[in-house]
Amino acid sequence: MPESAQEPPSRPDPGLFGPASVTWQVHSDPMMWVAGIRALYLQALHPRAVRGVMHNSDFRKDAWGRLMRTARFVGTTTYGTTEAAEKAGARVRKIHAMLGATDPDTGERYGVDEPPLLLWVHCAEIDSYLHVVRRSGIRMPDALADRYVDEHRRSARLVGLDPGQVPGSTAELAAYFARVRPELAAGPDARAVDDFLRRPPTHPLLTPARALLWRRVADLAYASLPPYAHRLYGRTAPPAAAVTRRLVRTGTILRTVPARVRWQLPPKHILGAMARLGPGSRPAPYKLDRGDAILDGPGRAQRGDGGDSATWRTPG
Repeated sequence: MPESAQEPPSRPDPGLFGPASVTWQVHSDPMMWVAGIRALYLQALHPRAVRGVMHNSDFRKDAWGRLMRTARFVGTTTYGTTEAAEKAGARVRKIHAMLGATDPDTGERYGVDEPPLLLWVHCAEIDSYLHVVRRSGIRMPDALADRYVDEHRRSARLVGLDPGQVPGSTAELAAYFARVRPELAAGPDARAVDDFLRRPPTHPLLTPARALLWRRVADLAYASLPPYAHRLYGRTAPPAAAVTRRLVRTGTILRTVPARVRWQLPPKHILGAMARLGPGSRPAPYKLDRGDAILDGPGRAQRGDGGDSATWRTPG
């Protein structure tokens, strides 16, 4: 076949988001681990949602495994191919379709894939990721914070939500939390999650490490919750300014670990994406302050004090 008639080589698949997205940059930050624990605390405050988790999983015995599975899903949908992301979403939808829980007060049986429950889990995650990363020192213009929330209508579709019914800006996310807040409570299941996150079972030889490392991370994640969450749990938190300083300090320390070292942890999603797309796809949250790798897009951000997804104005 003449060379002119040959089909041009296909471009590597950038996946669901791609290097030009805000998500690509944000999800490479090590503070995502703190944000993931914050999301668990927040999600547990919805009685119907947390009941579905507690009745259908071995959370008390394998909370770390659950956190890792969530991290794997986020890594795959962010940095994997479009096919890998779609398959991950299909697996989640299939599992959710088979699970249910019973309301102890009414005896009602309901599915864990009810749209309001899926929406709560989604919004709690996106709010936590955005809040912790920004509050810990990553400078993200308000317009890009809105872009981040809007991009995650794509991940919401993967778990079975209608993207048109999912908040697409920080203002819409804040309005969602305001609407759902009367439904929240710290019942027995939420307190079980709280107890576990504060004192997860571990081998006796690892107990000192649990006190030194895990407890500090869990305490920081809890402290970064909005004030109403502290009131519901019945545990106080340090003043907001002190929490911000701790988040910034923790983020600064974690970011001194070379990215190439951090990214070696299994399953190496980011390294796989860079191998597929080339070194120019390397994510770097500092790009968000300058917008180097981000395409244009309208901003609709709401300024506020960082609670309920209102934009956190990073220090300085």
